Amino acid sequence: MKNHVLFSFVLFLLFSCTKTIKKEKKEQNEFFDVAYEYLDKGKSDSAFLYFNKAKDLFLQQKDSLGAGKCLVNMGIISNDKGDYFGAQEISLQAIPFFDSSQKRQHVYISSNLNNLAMVTHKLDVFQQALEFYDSAISLSPDSSETRILLNNKALTYQKLKDYKAALKIYEEILKVPGLARKDFARMLTNQAYTKWLQDPQYNPVSDYLKALRIRQQEKDLWGQNSSYTHLAEYYATKKLDVALSYADKRYQVAKAINSADDRLAALQMLVQLSPPKESKVYFDSFYHLSDSLQTARSAAKNQFALIRYETEKHKADFLKAQTENIQKRNRIVLQSFALGVLVLLFILSYLWYRKRKKILQQEKELEVKNTELKYVKKIHDRVANKVYHVMSEVENRPVFDKEELLDKLEDLYNVSRDISYEKDLNPDEHYAEQLSEMLQSYSSSATEILIVSNEEELWEKVEGKCKIEVFDVLQELMTNMKKHSKADSVVLKFEKVDHCINILYADNGVGLNGSAKKNGLTNTENRIKSIRGTITFDRTVTKGLEINISFPIH
Repeated sequence: MKNHVLFSFVLFLLFSCTKTIKKEKKEQNEFFDVAYEYLDKGKSDSAFLYFNKAKDLFLQQKDSLGAGKCLVNMGIISNDKGDYFGAQEISLQAIPFFDSSQKRQHVYISSNLNNLAMVTHKLDVFQQALEFYDSAISLSPDSSETRILLNNKALTYQKLKDYKAALKIYEEILKVPGLARKDFARMLTNQAYTKWLQDPQYNPVSDYLKALRIRQQEKDLWGQNSSYTHLAEYYATKKLDVALSYADKRYQVAKAINSADDRLAALQMLVQLSPPKESKVYFDSFYHLSDSLQTARSAAKNQFALIRYETEKHKADFLKAQTENIQKRNRIVLQSFALGVLVLLFILSYLWYRKRKKILQQEKELEVKNTELKYVKKIHDRVANKVYHVMSEVENRPVFDKEELLDKLEDLYNVSRDISYEKDLNPDEHYAEQLSEMLQSYSSSATEILIVSNEEELWEKVEGKCKIEVFDVLQELMTNMKKHSKADSVVLKFEKVDHCINILYADNGVGLNGSAKKNGLTNTENRIKSIRGTITFDRTVTKGLEINISFPIH
């Protein structure tokens, strides 16, 4: 019931702040203009809707001040409609949109903080309300608004029953020279009311009546409503008929100013002070008005909540669509980039392939030339010279033994054949077959060649270099056998033991006869050592020759 004092001055401050904000509205935001048109016509619900639309447009325009002013107005409307939690949420949301270092924004910040303080007061969080009032006072743009904020602060002290602090504020305001008559009447009334609350034996009537006369002269209906309220409260326990008279006057003024809350409070007072018969009539009016007011405020809360929900939902849908479009564009850009990279890689790969093919072709041609040169040199050194030597002997010797000539021609054949095998060898393809073919080429009607376990699987993991060296070593052994051993049986046995390959060569020829090894056999030792292997000539056999060769696979 005592909230009427707060309501009277809250509306005055809200009206003052609204007018201030309106003066500097953004002309380019048509929603902002429409919102104020509805506010001037008293259609606060529509005003709230368009302030909300104006806020979104200001945000799109990156105008944080405009968005902040819209939120301040929305908070004030929510407070006026009794949606205190909604008002608190909106006013808190408005704070980051202002810059306290900009002096011209102080009027909006102060208004927003004042609204926060009043809402917090109504939610009975009085200490926090005092903090908001202090912040608002520190940014108040002029003395008249500062006095309104101080008055509201004093009312909060009343709720805390800190009457001493409240009276100190009223005394300071009443000392201000040239105080407007309405302000003087308001402060005088509040001071007298506070003294009465502090000391129930105190008689505030003279001050109440003095303030009432000023308000009647100024035709201040809101002020008269306050005076009648205080007088009715004072006389309620002293003179019932006088209290009832003032309560009735308050009810008439409340209807004149169209304040539902004050009408409700006046009816409640009339119910308490009137005789039973009239009390029932007033109670019925109180009940219907209270029900209507509660329904209206609930509808307003739901409407404002729905507006905020729809706005946030629309914003969320817009942001989601915007995000999906951005993601879609990013995917297209990424796909285009990936396609471009693939095309570039394809082109580079094609150019590299052509260049590589050309290089390989050149290397192959160079290898063929080098091979041809190598074999031309070998033919020249190992065949042509021997042919020339034989020709010279035949030409210069009148008598030439036929068997000797055949031996020399056979030597030439063997040398030519060895060069041919070396030229045709491909260590990476059918190596075992090539090796067996070479070994069998030394067989004849007088000499039998037996090859054991020379399979392709045996050579699968042997390096190409090793294969070539082994091929040359065995070829050297077979040539030596053909020239010197006079063997009629030769055995070559191949086996894999652990990670090594062992080769046993054996013939039934004349053997080494204890003599030093020929140059050819010495060369085989060097070849085997080059592949980290060993070659052993078994001298214990009484007839023939046995040679053990062993080398690692890798």
